[in-house]
Amino acid sequence: MIHRVNSTVRCGIVLAGGEGKRLQPFVHRLLKGGLPKQYVNFIGKRSMLEHTFDRAEKLIPPDRLFTVVGRAHLGFPEVRRQLSCRPEGTVIIQPVNKETAPGVLLPLVHLSKRFPDCTVIVFPSDHFILEEDVFMGDVELACRAVEQNLSELVLLGIEPRAPDPEYGYLVPERRPAENAAQGVRKVVRFIEKPGRDSARELVRGGALWNSFVMAFRATALLDLVRRIAPGLYGSFERIRHALGTAGEFDAVEEAYQNLAPMNFSSQILERIPSLGSWRMSALSVPGVFWSDWGSEQRIEGVLRMLGKKPRLAQV
Repeated sequence: MIHRVNSTVRCGIVLAGGEGKRLQPFVHRLLKGGLPKQYVNFIGKRSMLEHTFDRAEKLIPPDRLFTVVGRAHLGFPEVRRQLSCRPEGTVIIQPVNKETAPGVLLPLVHLSKRFPDCTVIVFPSDHFILEEDVFMGDVELACRAVEQNLSELVLLGIEPRAPDPEYGYLVPERRPAENAAQGVRKVVRFIEKPGRDSARELVRGGALWNSFVMAFRATALLDLVRRIAPGLYGSFERIRHALGTAGEFDAVEEAYQNLAPMNFSSQILERIPSLGSWRMSALSVPGVFWSDWGSEQRIEGVLRMLGKKPRLAQV
């Protein structure tokens, strides 16, 4: 467990609600089934989700690590096995996947009701990270920056290995502010999936890949969503008020029936730099090999680099 230097409560969100549709043909060839990618063991002895739990728990106690999953996922015995040891009340079930903004907000309203002023760290469940201890040390720095009120939201930025047009890009200020935490710089632009030519220019200009691992105060993020997407905020505020009551299930069902899919990166993060009163920052993560395993090519490329083949769970 990483040593903490303050008494602020920290909670985590593990995003495991996606269907991994782009990888489904690859997973089907290997497993002969439709198991979503985050529950698949591609390498080592654990699935990507189990790797994420182990990584996140270096910083967050298990009873404050909230995992959002899809209801349909629970039809797989392997999913139920992987979730069976999670502490009670920390597995949050979405009726359907409505993209990453609802995927962040549903567990956020759960944890914010229990820990109103906590610091929150978001962990996607489909990332490969080689130097996990180094990476989590940088997550700790991001938390400190938020807790010291140096930024409302800090994204971990990865130094690009190539101009990949499928990633999001953070364009930080050239120099950190005088009072900034180690390496934290204000983000002046956020560009989601910019295209190859634009990605090349962004990399030349010092932009970072967005890892989507981020730290923020729960209250600050909810206020941001209220300003940028008041309809979305209203839906989840109604859910928050219903939590723990007899109307909780119906509130979630009604909200998700009426929700349009919303991407957190392109429809929330991209709009933050235009809000002059809101500060989004990037923390560059040097010396860490990171890959978002959203495509067959990325997985096979990393495995070739490591001299390994997929080692799949028997389901």
